[in-house]
Amino acid sequence: MAKVGMKKLWLVMLAACFNVWQETMAVDLAGIKERTVEVNGIKMHVAEKGEGPVVLFLHGFPELWYTWRHQMVALSSLGYRAVAPDLRGFGETEAPPSVTNYTVFHIVDDVVALIESLGVGQVYLVAHDWGAIIGWYLCLLHPERVKAYVCLSVPFLHRDPHVRTVDGLCATYGPDYYICRFQKPGEMEAQMAAVGTPYVIRNILTTRETGPPILPKGEYGTGFNPNMSSTLPSWLTQDDLDYYVSKYEKTGFTPPLNYYRNLNLDWELLAPYTGVKIQTPVKFITGELDTVYTTPYFREYIDNGGFKEDVPNLKQVIVQKGVAHFNNEETADEINDHIYHFITQF
Repeated sequence: MAKVGMKKLWLVMLAACFNVWQETMAVDLAGIKERTVEVNGIKMHVAEKGEGPVVLFLHGFPELWYTWRHQMVALSSLGYRAVAPDLRGFGETEAPPSVTNYTVFHIVDDVVALIESLGVGQVYLVAHDWGAIIGWYLCLLHPERVKAYVCLSVPFLHRDPHVRTVDGLCATYGPDYYICRFQKPGEMEAQMAAVGTPYVIRNILTTRETGPPILPKGEYGTGFNPNMSSTLPSWLTQDDLDYYVSKYEKTGFTPPLNYYRNLNLDWELLAPYTGVKIQTPVKFITGELDTVYTTPYFREYIDNGGFKEDVPNLKQVIVQKGVAHFNNEETADEINDHIYHFITQF
């Protein structure tokens, strides 16, 4: 009986500690300030927490500034000013109507204007997915703006001078490769609408499928995650999911998909930078189950020296065991430690 009583007491104490932790996290997240700034001709929504050197976080798709909530709390507590915008066309940031308003030049210029608005010359950069791509081009076009770069998931995509980006991807992975399927304006939006925003967001965020994402012909269908679980993973709450869904139900998916629709135009615009190497100090972190890392070519490029050749100051590559694409959320504490220990070197 005594052992049973002690066990019950321990469970009660554990539950109490968990409740206190949840309340503390809620207070910390409530401390994140949100505001709107004018940058590069658009209104940009920015979340911010802390004082000190700026750590700038750039999100991917289908994410928002919110994807960095754990990193913002952690880094701000360690003496940094954590800043995370909604990128052009995402969340509360303005979404210009034209497809061609979403080239990498537009988005990089948004980020440069944001940095200037913060009153600093340089930032520590942390980015994931499409944010990672923008991060690479920020380092390429404006290397003086970045002290050090912690890149998650997507390595530097060096320019093949002979093959346009989308053309090369479709030739390599087939016409049902997700980027190929995203190209025709309105088509994928209609297919996503057929299954609904909550399904699409959950389907992408929770996928642990490896290899190139191939979407069902002529529909979104099971999308990125044909084995989607009926329960959410431990790192993604219903409240988290509801936040993403609430924003995408307002904006729709067209602005983020326009990023993919400019990949061939980006290829043309970046012609003068063919062969230019990234000189910024970089730490790269990916999951061994990441859809990018497990796609043919990318793993070989990362592991066999091509990546290091293009990024001579690539200091370290971390491949997290058992971790999928959204590693900044799935392994938040580990990513926080990696960021902090890397940027303190510069």
